[in-house]
Parts: sequence; C-alpha cells; structure tokens
Amino acid sequence: MLKSRICLHIIIFLFCGFFQVSAQQARDVASLYEQGREAMFNEDWYSATEAFLECLRRNPAHTEATRSLAEAYYELGEYDEAWTWVRKARALARLNSETVNLEASILTAMGRLNEAESVIRELLAREPYNRSAVFTAAELDIARGRSGEAVTRYKNAINRFGDDRRLLVSLALVLGSLGDMNGASMYIERAQSEHPDDYRVPFFAAYIGSRSGKISEAIRNAERCLSLRPGYAPARNLLASLRYRSGDYPEAIKLANEAISANRKNTSAWFLKGMSQWRQGRMSEARSTLSMAQGIDAEDEFIRAAYEELLISDTPVESAERRNQANYHFTRGADFRKRNLTNESLFEYRRGLRINPYADDRREYAELLRLQGYPALQLEELKFMVDQGKGTRQINDAIETWTNRLSTSLTRQWPVNPEEINPHWGIVIFSVAGQSAMEHTDAGFIAASYLRDILNHSRKIKVQNYELREASFASAFRVARETGIGGGEKCDYFLLTSVSEHERDLSLKAELFVARTGAKAAEWTVFRAGQDRLRNAALNVTAKMEAALPFRSVLLRRNADRGLIDKGKADGVIAETVYNVIKKGKLELLSSGIGFNYLPDDVVGTLTISNADEEISMGKLARQGFFDLISAGDEVVAQSPANGSNSNSNSKTAAPPATVYVADPELRSLLMTLRD
Repeated sequence: MLKSRICLHIIIFLFCGFFQVSAQQARDVASLYEQGREAMFNEDWYSATEAFLECLRRNPAHTEATRSLAEAYYELGEYDEAWTWVRKARALARLNSETVNLEASILTAMGRLNEAESVIRELLAREPYNRSAVFTAAELDIARGRSGEAVTRYKNAINRFGDDRRLLVSLALVLGSLGDMNGASMYIERAQSEHPDDYRVPFFAAYIGSRSGKISEAIRNAERCLSLRPGYAPARNLLASLRYRSGDYPEAIKLANEAISANRKNTSAWFLKGMSQWRQGRMSEARSTLSMAQGIDAEDEFIRAAYEELLISDTPVESAERRNQANYHFTRGADFRKRNLTNESLFEYRRGLRINPYADDRREYAELLRLQGYPALQLEELKFMVDQGKGTRQINDAIETWTNRLSTSLTRQWPVNPEEINPHWGIVIFSVAGQSAMEHTDAGFIAASYLRDILNHSRKIKVQNYELREASFASAFRVARETGIGGGEKCDYFLLTSVSEHERDLSLKAELFVARTGAKAAEWTVFRAGQDRLRNAALNVTAKMEAALPFRSVLLRRNADRGLIDKGKADGVIAETVYNVIKKGKLELLSSGIGFNYLPDDVVGTLTISNADEEISMGKLARQGFFDLISAGDEVVAQSPANGSNSNSNSKTAAPPATVYVADPELRSLLMTLRD
C-alpha cells in the first residue's frame, strides 16, 4: 500500500512538472510570436524574421508564426523564401483567407500571374466580400496592366466599406498613376478626413501631391506625417526629395544627412545629397559624395552615371579619377565580348571612351567594330589613336592592311568628307524637373543622359546638345520648336524621359513629340529588373526609337546617271533596293505620329542601288517626268510596298508598344506598404 502511494506521488509530481514546463514553453512561444508581430508593426522585418524563426524552432506547427514569417520574407523581397513558408502555412490551415491572400500576393510578386489568379479567384468565389482579397485581386489586375479594372474593383469595395483607409489610399494611388490627379486628390482628402491621426495617410497625400506638382502642399503633408511618427524613414526621404525639387538644396542635404546617420548604407540619401551639391555648383563635394556612394553600392547605376557625368563635365581628360572609372567599363566590355554579348560590349566600350577618350582600350573597341562588319569605322578609330600619339607597330600594320583592302571602296571612288555623312533625324532629349522617382531623386535626368549617350553613336538620329532638365512640358516644347531660330539646326522631335522604380526593378518611359506641333509621335515604356536594368532599358528604348523612324538619306553626288547617297550597309541598304528621290525641301513631317508626307509632283526620280558600301551607297538614277530635275542635295526615301509614287508612302505612324504585363514598380511598392 505504501509503495502504491509513493508511486502515485511520483507520477503526480512528474505530471505537474511536465505541465509547468509545457506551460512555460507555451508562454515562451506566445511571447516570441508577439515580439515578431510588434517588430512587423514597426516595419523591422529583420527582427520579425528572427522572432518567428525562433518561435517555429520551438513549435513547428505554429500556424500564425508560419504565415507571419512568410509575410516578413515577402516584405524583404525574398519571394522564393516567402513562397516556401506560405506553402507550409497553407498545409497547416488550407482555407485560412489571410494565408490564401498572402500566397496570391507572393505569386504575383514572383511573376506567376496565372497561378496567382487561380488562387485569388478560388477565395473570392468562397468569400466574395473579403476585403483583403479585393486588394490582392486589384494588385494582380495592376500587375497584368489592367489598372482600370483595379479602379473599378476598389470603387465597388468603397461602396460597402466607405471609410476603409487602405481602400481610399489605394484608389488614390492608382488613379494618380493613371494621370487622374483630380480623382486621386479627392480620395486622398477623404482618407485624411476619415483618418486624421494615421501617420500613413499624410505620407501618401504628400506622395500624390508630389506627383501632381503641388510641392508646397506635399511638403506640409510630409511634415505632418513626421510629426505623427518622428523618424519615419519613407516620409523623411520623400520630404528630402520635395526640398530638392523646390530648390531648397541646403534643407535637402540636411535631411539626407539625417538619413545617412540613421543608415550609412542608405544609397538613396547619398545620391540625393550628391545631386543637391551638384545643383548648388559644389562640384568637388558632389563628386566626393557620389564616389563614396558608389563605394557602398557599386551596382547602383544611377549613382555611377551621375558620378560619371560629373567627371566628364568637371575634370581634366587626363585625370586619374577618369581613368579608374573608365577601366570599370572596359573590363565589363571585354567580359561581354567574351560572352558574345555585342550590344552590351559596345555600350561599355563607348561609355568608357567617353570618360577616358585616350585610353588604349580604343583598339579593342576598333576590333569589335571590325567583327561587326564595319572595317571602315575600325580604320577611323585606329587613325584617331595614331593622331593622339598612341600608334604602335601593330596598329600601323593594321592601318596599312585595311587601307589597302578598302582601296576599291566607294569612299575611294567618290571622295566624301566624313562630315557629309550625318544622321537625318534631329531629336532633343529632356527630363521634366518635376518628375522624381522614389529611389533616386531626379532619376529622369540620369536616364535622359544615358539615352543621349547611346544615341550619340546612332547613324539615324542626331541628338542636339541642350540642357537635359526642363521645368515642364511647355518649356521643353518651346526649346525644341525654337532650335532652328538664329541659324541653328532644326530638330524634328523631342523626347521626354521619366523613371519609375523600386529596389529591384525599373520602368523607363520615353515619350516622343513632334517639335513643330508638340503633338505626341510615339511612346515606349520598358520594364527591366535585376542587374544593369537602367542600361538595358535605355538600350531597348533607343532600339525601338531607331526602328520606328523611317529610312531617310540625301543624294551626296551625281555623275550622269549614277548617284551616291550617305547611307550604306550599316543602315540596312542592300543592292537592288529602289528608293524615291524627293526634291530638296519638300519632305514635310507629320503633325502627329512618326514620318513625313510629300506630293507626287515632288518625286523627281528613283535610285536603284547597285553597290552598298559600309557608310555610303551608289545606284542608278532614273528621272520621273520629261525633265531631269534630280540634283545633289535631294532627299532619298523608301518606296511604298504598294507603289513607289504614293504621296503618303513615307508616312509612318509608330506601332503601339508591346503590352508589358508588369505594373509601375513605384506604384506596386507603395501598394505593398499599405498592407495592414
């Protein structure tokens, strides 16, 4: 009996001890989960991740912690890891609507749009009035390029939940991205009225004000946000950008310094500080700031491009700073060449030579031109090196070899001054000073300089050198329209660039307008993600622009029935092609769209190509009509496929750009921050 009592006491003791340990473990797990949720509320995603991982180490079946960990990884942009954890959360609670919504959002961020649509459609079929599902479905609409459908979805939801902060702000942001600033203002004001003490509402009001050009109002809202939540980094960054745009560069630098003190790796703040110093004319300090920023993040293209523009404009050609910066591009150019990435290699060599024109790497660039099938251009580069005292025995031998090989070329038969071979489409490139991306203030200016740098090597487009920043569309239009006044070169079009970006992706928008009328000619929007996104987007835009502009040449020489034009194989000219010869001065640009018109009476003959050289071509001339009116200086254009004399044969409206099923990166990032 005694033994039985002793055993019973032992069992009770052990059970109580186990219960106490289990209870303590449960409290620890709950505490860790609450720590993680608090960190998420404070947008401290690293601490949140740490807390949830420890929570799940102690209790792998904790459903809420599993879902929250997936959300933390999502906020960090680690979508693959977020996907792994959200699938585990679905296994623990398959029909939980929060988890389903998160899964759809992660799939959308990963670009797996069809899967995301399937997931969210299933949830809405089960819970048609689920507010979170409305947001997720709207984000998917935006990712598919259907912002109008997202607007409809938000408006229908607002009819049921009229005071919902997230709905009102989301609708305002999407309307603003679509250019409906009045609608955006109406809904953000409604959100401010309904939620006067929520720090996030004045932040988004400031952003919308910045988009609509209401800088003073935007500054007031950003300052109110900071008064409600001091030190809120997004608001401080936005306020610094607004100060920069208003011309208050000292205050912009002060705010940038505060951001840098809080986080030395905040490259956006370093960039803004450097740009502000640039605008103040403090070039040496700006170079130093941007150089330090480049040291923090060598892959930030905007920082690198801004630093290089400063080097080019403010340092001697022989400076060591230039040499070091150019070597970065030469190394990349050689690497791209090894991988047969010709366009990328050409860009890097050209960029490097713009920074350091006297570099010995020009020889590698010349060789790359030869491999592309342009030996005459290679010869010009080698001769330039000799002129600069860079000649070597190998270079001299190459010059002699290619001079002999090209002795039978058209340029020897028809002596042509290189200055006579010019692009025939004049374009001025601008960025509007009021446009400013979230990540890099004045990003449009840097993108415009990139585009201009690429197009300086175009055989079709001549970029005229004007100040890249203009205050508005109106001022850009005025400059472009008046370029020919006073004997200067008249431009045909002007291009406005703008950038929308997030941490890992970028959208570059280029709008082309007719200089004479200001009417839109074409528009290209290119999305790129990952490394070299600015360069790749700029190369894509310039390629689209060159493809959209029709063939246009000039008759350089005439000898009996033979004619010479200033376009060759490098411009796509091939033997047997027939072109129309138009009386000089009779081509008229379209008032909108891309291209030109001419009357049938303006066609004075045709030119049938017999020999296409690298840069020039020769052909047989045939008059049109009784009198032979063909003369040097006449313009040469492509014939219509239907017939060669149609007055509209060279009217060419740019084809609409291909649909890109990716949202405005800036809009997507802002909508993500609205997640409760």
